[in-house]
Amino acid sequence: MSFISQTFGRTGLPRWLIERIWGLEHAFERARASGRVEDDTRLRIFFVLALFSLFFITLAVGATRAVMFSDAARNAGISPSLGASRADLVDRNGKMLAANLLHYGLYIDPREIWDQAETRRGLMGVLPGLDAERLERALRGNRRVFLVGALNPSDRNRIHELGLPGVSFEPEQHRVYPLGTTAAHIIGFSDSGGEGLAGAEAAFDQEIRSAAMNGGAVPLSIDLRVQGALEDEIYKAVAEFTPKSAVGIVTDVQTGEILGMSSWPVFDPNKPGKSSDYTRTNRAAASVFEMGSTFKAFTVAIGLDSGVATPETTFDARFPYKLGYRTIHDYHAARAILNLVEVFQHSSNIGTAKLAEAVGPSRMGEYFNGLGLTTPAKVELIESARPLTPKVWNDDAVASTSFGHGINVSPLALSRAYGAVLNGGKLVPMTIRKIQPGAKVESSRVMSERTSLQMLSIMRANVTGGSGKSANVPGLSVGGKTGTGEKYDPAIRAYNQNRQVSSFAAVFPTTGGVDTKRFFVLVLLDEPNGTANSAGYSTGGWVAAPAAGRIIERIAPFLGVQRRNDVGQAIPVEAPVAASAGDDQ
Repeated sequence: MSFISQTFGRTGLPRWLIERIWGLEHAFERARASGRVEDDTRLRIFFVLALFSLFFITLAVGATRAVMFSDAARNAGISPSLGASRADLVDRNGKMLAANLLHYGLYIDPREIWDQAETRRGLMGVLPGLDAERLERALRGNRRVFLVGALNPSDRNRIHELGLPGVSFEPEQHRVYPLGTTAAHIIGFSDSGGEGLAGAEAAFDQEIRSAAMNGGAVPLSIDLRVQGALEDEIYKAVAEFTPKSAVGIVTDVQTGEILGMSSWPVFDPNKPGKSSDYTRTNRAAASVFEMGSTFKAFTVAIGLDSGVATPETTFDARFPYKLGYRTIHDYHAARAILNLVEVFQHSSNIGTAKLAEAVGPSRMGEYFNGLGLTTPAKVELIESARPLTPKVWNDDAVASTSFGHGINVSPLALSRAYGAVLNGGKLVPMTIRKIQPGAKVESSRVMSERTSLQMLSIMRANVTGGSGKSANVPGLSVGGKTGTGEKYDPAIRAYNQNRQVSSFAAVFPTTGGVDTKRFFVLVLLDEPNGTANSAGYSTGGWVAAPAAGRIIERIAPFLGVQRRNDVGQAIPVEAPVAASAGDDQ
């Protein structure tokens, strides 16, 4: 069989091409028959050349078509590494929080450099912050090495215009956070390889990568307007009372959405490596505190819901309460018989401990479990910290935890538990993901709707006539509870009165039914210092409540809460309101 027959037998070539091939086959046969072997060889060489020419023409046409008409050409040439591709992060209203931008890595090949001095001078002139020692090592090496990354297009063009041999660039994706420190702890950051390491960047890492392939964005629950007001007031409180750290949180109690979250000190996610672990720590999620009297809201709610007490139930707070080896005192002793509402308003440790004792260790433990206070706050953030809880729920543990001692929880866990007390008795997960209107929210019932309405009324009474007066905002029906937890000091093996965690837990509006759109605000200052404006006090009512009131006044318009002349309580609390009250312990 001939060469051509072997090559093209059993093919589906067009008829005209087959005829031409057979023509060549006959030409080979005639050449052999005439005895002119050189003609046969020439024909075969010509045929092979024709095949190779056809092959390369086909490749050229395909390459030209790919360049001129492919998606890559329409998308501007260089496609970044898929592994580094991350979708934009935006707030609930679509405002930019994080984005990937095209940057460049700078490389040096010393084998191609003609003048090291000129190269050194040119690069340092354009990049004055360049590591000189690293540059020297690269210049003295014997291979192409990476020098610095994340060059913006402007710096890249300036270096390129120098025309330095041996200096080259490679495109790379670089994550940019245009708002700097704003919302840094909730947004988080990613590494140079495009992997999320903290905050939403870590929590939604795979989702962000997937969205990048479709050109979409990932919306978070926060509202930048709320976030800005929250941070501004937290920073003002920090400047005035100089605490070690501070936290601010705003949530929607019906959906569990975190609308704003501030942790101070702050860091710049554009340069996370230049910040310490201390500043990068999200204290709203990753730190736990003894929250002091903010826990009294849980104890009172448990007492009401379990049927142990009603708003008019009285407690004798005239004398310190001895329980086992310890004696419980009131920070501002009322030395009176108080009803339940007055216990809350006066923030009486004695009355609260007696109520908790009546509830009993078993039921208190069950309610604390139901409120999510014994487990890490259920939220997407990987930073969510595990609480420190009593090993055994006995009378001593119940007495201590009833007013916020002997149990350490994160501010997020506290916020979640308060949401259940204020939204009709349903515990919902916290979330940094935007929930679409009308979407069903996972929940579990912890207490009755009536208990929730009673607590709204009692917390409102605490702002109108109790320890939370400085958080009141006319027309917005603010309710709240102060908290001042003394910190345990290992050096003295006791609680230190000079080291406090001062906070205020607020809700607005307290009017309306259980389905009313309602918001929770928490302000916490860790070891604040009293000032002349606070009469030297550093307790929650003096340092945290005013900030909470200012935050509520600023964010109410953004959340659609209108001022009203009718700011009465949700339902009658069935007990008289105390005329005055001191601050809390």
